Amino acid sequence: MWTAPGLSCLRLPSPKNGCPKGSKIIGKQQPSKDSVVTAINKSSRSERHLISEESTGTIMIASHSALNMEGTGEMREVGRETLHGGVVQSVSETDEYKEKTIDSEKDGQFRVQPRWRKFLAHVGPGALVAIGFLDPSNLETDMQAGADFKYELLWVILVGMVFALLIQTLAANLGVKTGRHLAELCREEYPHYVNIFLWIIAELAVISDDIPEVLGTAFAFNILLKIPVWAGVILTVFSTLLLLGVQRFGARKLEFIIAAFMFTMAACFFGELSYLRPSAGEVVKGMFVPSLQGKGAAANAIALFGAIITPYNLFLHSALVLSRKTPRSDKSIRAACRYFLIECSLAFIVAFLINVSVVVVAGSICNANNLSPADANTCGDLTLQSTPLLLRNVLGRSSSVVYAVALLASGQSTTISCTFAGQVIMQGFLDMKMKNWVRNLITRVIAIAPSLIVSIVSGPSGAGKLIILSSMILSFELPFALIPLLKFCNSSKKVGPLKESIYTVVIAWILSFALIVVNTYFLVWTYVDWLVHNNLPKYANGLISVVVFALMAAYLVAVVYLTFRKDTVATYVPVPERAQAQAEAGGTPVVDASAADEDQPAPYRKDLADASM
Repeated sequence: MWTAPGLSCLRLPSPKNGCPKGSKIIGKQQPSKDSVVTAINKSSRSERHLISEESTGTIMIASHSALNMEGTGEMREVGRETLHGGVVQSVSETDEYKEKTIDSEKDGQFRVQPRWRKFLAHVGPGALVAIGFLDPSNLETDMQAGADFKYELLWVILVGMVFALLIQTLAANLGVKTGRHLAELCREEYPHYVNIFLWIIAELAVISDDIPEVLGTAFAFNILLKIPVWAGVILTVFSTLLLLGVQRFGARKLEFIIAAFMFTMAACFFGELSYLRPSAGEVVKGMFVPSLQGKGAAANAIALFGAIITPYNLFLHSALVLSRKTPRSDKSIRAACRYFLIECSLAFIVAFLINVSVVVVAGSICNANNLSPADANTCGDLTLQSTPLLLRNVLGRSSSVVYAVALLASGQSTTISCTFAGQVIMQGFLDMKMKNWVRNLITRVIAIAPSLIVSIVSGPSGAGKLIILSSMILSFELPFALIPLLKFCNSSKKVGPLKESIYTVVIAWILSFALIVVNTYFLVWTYVDWLVHNNLPKYANGLISVVVFALMAAYLVAVVYLTFRKDTVATYVPVPERAQAQAEAGGTPVVDASAADEDQPAPYRKDLADASM
């Protein structure tokens, strides 16, 4: 068999070489008997052939460019086919992000890979992020909002979910387009002291989100085992470590079980909702007419917003998408972004409906006209411990057990995502990594300290208020992850020509600015109200005021710095330079850069391939 000079050749175990002089042996592969394979990768400029011939025992890979007078070059293997006799022809059109296959065993029928298969390949990151919307902090804030203000704060959930979908999509797109997650881009862009500050803020966000998981798990143990809440707090150390150990034997199975318990709880709230039959007009009004009437409405709204939009999810989502292989053509990248958007949207719609059902159920039961004195007392201080009251119409006496198991699953599933988010944050900002169980133990011990103190001193009521407070803290920390994300998504130095739509960026900036204004106003108003009504000496109030306003000023200065600082580090690499760098680094040489761009399955991070999802 004749082959052109420069043709890459794959030698098989055979007494005859079959490779022409000048060919390069790149590996070994044993073909099936009597098989002939032709694999063609059709891109805008390249075409490759893989030929198997049993008589010579060789497999040769050729480039159309190498055979059509465009010069010599060595090409890489496109892929392998498992043959079962006959002739199989595989055609891959990466430009169109399609794969087509002809199999002679199926009467030569032409098969086009359905889009749903491509979509399923991208399912996971958005679902894992959305599962955090069913964590104990969301349940607590939803129930408090419904019990205290009925349907008045439903609009906060709607705005929060839309905003969350927008920025989580931006985070996913940033990871796909750059091949780096948000924390890594921050490390490359900002000075060392700024990175340390952002890392501390991000770690505090992880700890703040872990506090509700600790207390939610403790409440579940309290209901199931009839032990005090503070004892349940201590047990959370061992429960999570046990879960992380079991995860090694089948992460997906474990997460499926957890998700099943959580959606069981969701089904219970939907069932309760159908039993109560709330007024559709009032629900729609609360969802689309903004209102903050009544004492504590602003605080509850901020807590709701903080429970929905958590800073660590931005780092986590931008990292999770890197566990999927995406071809490096612009069309393939945009197609991957569309699939991630669809997957994220579906998951967020489900999470939105569940959160709305919790608020409506709590609002309907706790604001009913025929509420008994005992139930009215419970609704006046509604916590995760007293939630079975809301499900008794559907589950009856078993409501406590079913709810406790679902609450336990909710806390543990969010703990897994918190652990992985902490790993991403530490690796990105500090370029260091530790074992999952060590990472989880450190975070959990820090989160246990305030949880244990509050549960001992104030009991279940204080624990519920601590969950609300931790959600408010998350809302204040959000700008320090959100502002870098918005800047990087629209920076030509980071994403080159793949910048986000100007309309998307403007809407995101407007919502972010509104959030910062609301947070600052609430902080000042809360402090002034406390200052007026406390009984401390004047010198103590003066000293505290100096500290508080200094912290407020530092907060605003940091936000302004991140907003108006110009990006200086260019991380986007054009296609020709990327192909040349790959060749210089010892990778397989390529004939032209466009062909390399089509076939390179990057960004793909093996260090993130084992992500729990």
